[in-house]
Amino acid sequence: MLRLRLTEVRVAARLLARLRTRLRTRLRGDAGMNTAEYAVGTLAAVAFAGLLYKVVTSDTVRAALAAVIQRALG
Repeated sequence: MLRLRLTEVRVAARLLARLRTRLRTRLRGDAGMNTAEYAVGTLAAVAFAGLLYKVVTSDTVRAALAAVIQRALG
C-alpha cells in the first residue's frame, strides 16, 4: 500500500486547491457538477497528485533526470 508522508500530503493538497480554484472559475455560471461528483473528483485528484509526487521523487526517476541533465550539459 502506498504510504504518504505529511509533506507529500500537503503538497498534494496545495495542488488540489489550485485545481479547484481554476475549475470553479471555469464553471461559474454553468450547472457544473453536484457535491458528490466534486467529492469523487477531489479524492481522485488528491490520490493522483500523491502518486505522481511519489513517482517523481523516487530514486529511479531522480537518477534518470540527473542522467538526462548530465547528458544535455555534456
